[in-house]
Amino acid sequence: MFQYKIPISLYIHMPWCVHKCPYCDFNSHTVKKIPDYEAYIDNLIKDLQQDVVMCPDRSIHSIFIGGGTPSLFSAELIAKLLTKVKQVIPINKDAEITIEANPNSVDVDRFNGYQQAGINRISIGVQSFQANKLKNLGRIHNPEEAINAGTLAHNLNLRSFNLDLMHGLPNQSIDDALYDLKQAIEIAPPHLSWYQLTIEPNTLFGSKPPVLPDDDNLWEIYQQGHQLLTDHGYQQYETSAYAKPDFQCQHNLNYWRFGDYLGIGCGAHGKITRSNGEIIRTIKTRHPRGYLEGRYLDRSYIVAKEELPFEFFMNRFRLFEIVPKHEFEQRTFLPLQAVNRQINFAIEKNYLIESEYGWQVTEQGKLFLNSLLEIFL
Repeated sequence: MFQYKIPISLYIHMPWCVHKCPYCDFNSHTVKKIPDYEAYIDNLIKDLQQDVVMCPDRSIHSIFIGGGTPSLFSAELIAKLLTKVKQVIPINKDAEITIEANPNSVDVDRFNGYQQAGINRISIGVQSFQANKLKNLGRIHNPEEAINAGTLAHNLNLRSFNLDLMHGLPNQSIDDALYDLKQAIEIAPPHLSWYQLTIEPNTLFGSKPPVLPDDDNLWEIYQQGHQLLTDHGYQQYETSAYAKPDFQCQHNLNYWRFGDYLGIGCGAHGKITRSNGEIIRTIKTRHPRGYLEGRYLDRSYIVAKEELPFEFFMNRFRLFEIVPKHEFEQRTFLPLQAVNRQINFAIEKNYLIESEYGWQVTEQGKLFLNSLLEIFL
């Protein structure tokens, strides 16, 4: 049956932060008084119980606990959460289970506790190893805490851990950007997320934009940074993700391969494929107040068939791997003929190359990814 061909993951959103960063447009809420974290866990499970009726007889491929700052939650509460999740829906024995952590909210006991709770991958929001850059970004940790958190994760012998780094920061030189990467490489994470700072609306930076490096400097930062990571054994497998061989983030791969996922918690998004081929998207209530009152689902809708090619390729073309043709049919329930015209046009523009097996984005296609995607709109 199709259910077993489409992996399903679970995203769990923890909405609270100690401080809202000026570039952040995620659904996060500054802690003014200590929230009832245990009540939130209980509501997460009730939310999950409502969702699982849409996906019977399926088991979880990966779990990602994001935020906000999930590391504000104690190891005991994370253990309670994962125990209760297992009671609602089976979790594969080899499932990747990730929690995001801020460098200033972790210590040896907390990291050990997360591991004992079932966490086997930690993603640490470093962003930079330079004090002035962290200050400009509104981060509340310092470089020493970032190095310490990465070293702790390295010494835990987890399945994997990730460091989040940004480039294209206010007043950042090429040397600054390379310094951050070199510091990260010294810690030797199996996975590195290295992404460019973008100014989003409805953020403090959106209303008061800082001075960012110009396009020429951004390109030079990317070129030199990419070479540095490649020279140290990291492979770029996604637009902003690098990993040592076999250490790609399985949860994110499932997103980009147009897999299914349940999204629970404030503002979380979900995608479920029904046995009749309908794809349902869910969006949960954003504010903790309403969520804690039991109003979990904000809205849900069925994705129109004519929108499926764009949705599929918008995700799939982020990955630097061949897109199997059978996967398009399997995950959209559409025949290949539905995109023949667009595919041929993309090939003519030198955005794609085609084989009997699948499609591959060319170097030209990577440079003009938005133009490539617009073909499928």
